[in-house]
Amino acid sequence: MSLPKADTLFGESPEAPQLSKADVSSRFDELMTALDQAPTRTLGPGDIVKAFSEGRGINFAEQPTSAFGMLTKAMETPEVVKGLSADALASVTEALAQLKAQQPDLVKDITTSSPLSSGLVAFDLEAPAKMLTPRPTPLRNRIPRKKGIGLSHRFKVISGFTGTATGGVANIHPGIQDTTQNNFAPSGSGNSLYYARGPKISYAGYDKTVPYSQFSVSDEVTWSAQYAGQGYQDIRQLSRTSLLYSSMLLEERMLLLGRGTASGFLGALAAPTGLTLTARSAATGETAITGLTTNIYVKVTADAGDFGQSVLTSAATVAPSTQVVDVTCVLPAGATGMRVYVSTGASDPGDAARWYAGKAGYNTFTIQGALPTAGTAASAVSADTSAYAAGYDGILPVCTGADSGYVNRLNAALSTTNPGGEWQTAFAALYDAVKADPDRTLLNGSDRKQLSDALKKSASSNYRMTITQDQLTGVTIGDVVNTIINEVTGKGVAVEVHPWMPQGNAPIISDQLPLPDSQVSDVWSVFNVQDLMGIDWPVNQFAFESSSYWMGTLLCYAPAWNGALTGIAKA
Repeated sequence: MSLPKADTLFGESPEAPQLSKADVSSRFDELMTALDQAPTRTLGPGDIVKAFSEGRGINFAEQPTSAFGMLTKAMETPEVVKGLSADALASVTEALAQLKAQQPDLVKDITTSSPLSSGLVAFDLEAPAKMLTPRPTPLRNRIPRKKGIGLSHRFKVISGFTGTATGGVANIHPGIQDTTQNNFAPSGSGNSLYYARGPKISYAGYDKTVPYSQFSVSDEVTWSAQYAGQGYQDIRQLSRTSLLYSSMLLEERMLLLGRGTASGFLGALAAPTGLTLTARSAATGETAITGLTTNIYVKVTADAGDFGQSVLTSAATVAPSTQVVDVTCVLPAGATGMRVYVSTGASDPGDAARWYAGKAGYNTFTIQGALPTAGTAASAVSADTSAYAAGYDGILPVCTGADSGYVNRLNAALSTTNPGGEWQTAFAALYDAVKADPDRTLLNGSDRKQLSDALKKSASSNYRMTITQDQLTGVTIGDVVNTIINEVTGKGVAVEVHPWMPQGNAPIISDQLPLPDSQVSDVWSVFNVQDLMGIDWPVNQFAFESSSYWMGTLLCYAPAWNGALTGIAKA
């Protein structure tokens, strides 16, 4: 709004004589000066409410601060209560309640949760995203990687000759006399000449062909994800890095647990046999079964580790009341354990209602607590997934396979009477068979802890704790087994935890052979026609796409120089 003109304010009027223009201008200037010097104050809603409350006995602190509060307080005045019928008053009150629900801004001030539940606040977002993704690949880092060509890698093996007692070749006595004669001509050749010489030695051998397989994983970043992430994180860089580590981690797991179906590989696992259910009272630390309906029905598979499992067994049943149930079976060679699927009912509800309950690294699994009612159903196990056509045999399958030098399925916890005795038995058997002298054994973390605890718990052990004077105010407790001395050869065998080793399994590995001129520089080798590489695909849609690729296989030149302990019960 603009001020009136000076003539309008100070010009001629019936009560005032005619003023000159100079007088009018002077008076207008005096008015402006007075207005500029006048005190000023800005009144808020609180000042107005306070002004009306002063002198009227009104407590300002108790006055409503919102429109809904003013309406509600007005409904409580005697004039309104007396002027409205009970039905009309109830109707207005109900309308106000509905208004409150529909218009929350009528009843709320601006707070951290109003008028928006997320608040009118900034986000203290730290960039970029934190990568809490473990990615150890100890086998991939250790095993030599060599160049392959063609579609398969082939080599020939002399597995024994007379005197080695290997390869199925029998020993002979080399003693001769002057009259000793031997004819080396093949039977039926007609050569009847005999010479004074010792008996002829024999050989055994075989050909080995290991096919190469192709491997790849892929990722995609949409344009919207890439461009929307600008200023926070480079999504394409994240995708490529994740793809690289994913490829390496998957190769690590194949090196440890892979199973192939091509000729020369171990193939699929058989299903367990001898499935038995035994109900018993819950022991200390166990919880009785809940959610039970009359009977329990169980099927199991042989576990192949990260990549799959065998086909299902037939169902076994028991009526356990509120007890616990021990599931036992006979696991096939090469299985890392078993997976258990459970259902309940007066009759078997079938695989669609039989849910995954867990797994064990040995031949016993205890069903306890609440029975599973969701998750992975047994009906999803429609085919064997323990082995793959595009795959090879990993370290654990080779160490537990038919060509392994020693396999012992304990189905029990490690001994506390003779800590490490299970390995000493294996070392002796391997030495007797092929004069093997292993270099290391791999364990799951909990199994290594059990071995270390067995040493400390053993009554016959010479383990002791020593506290020096400088430790009197801060004692370090605990110890770990990092080496097992081979009592046959005197060599120290390294004890190592592998991050992806299934509990209950401990391969015993030879890295080199204790044989001169064996022509085997490394017992285990990776041969790749093409080692790991990355590919960025041409952009033909609104996305950036990448893939990894490698082609190769894992070789073990001497399976008999390796072994395994399996079925280690979790302590």
